[in-house]
Amino acid sequence: MKPSRIEHIGIAVKSIEESRKYYENVLGLECYKIEEVTDQKVKTAFFQVGETKIELLEPTADDSAVAKFLEKRGPGIHHIAYAVDQVDAALAEAESKGVQLLDKSARKGADNLNIGFLHPKSTESVLTEFCSK
Repeated sequence: MKPSRIEHIGIAVKSIEESRKYYENVLGLECYKIEEVTDQKVKTAFFQVGETKIELLEPTADDSAVAKFLEKRGPGIHHIAYAVDQVDAALAEAESKGVQLLDKSARKGADNLNIGFLHPKSTESVLTEFCSK
């Protein structure tokens, strides 16, 4: 289950429209996609940096995980996502090694990815996501 690369870094923001100005005007990156992931109550914006993406996460509801994160910690890095061949296999392997899962199986995420999260209590306090096409 060795990850092949960092797929993306998720950054919680209060407003994509405000935050993307930094990525576009200062860093010179281009936002190639904005989409809403209804079941996660979040709007996302993606920027490509080499092989890795930056994903901005804006909550669309006060009870979303990202809204709770912003309330508790403020804007900043929310999670690191690793590319794996098969999310279900990676989740099962992590669980077999004693890692607490947030997702028992893969689900659809933003940018046409299959995703699954590991609980930060088991991952050195870093919310970790596995992703595959």
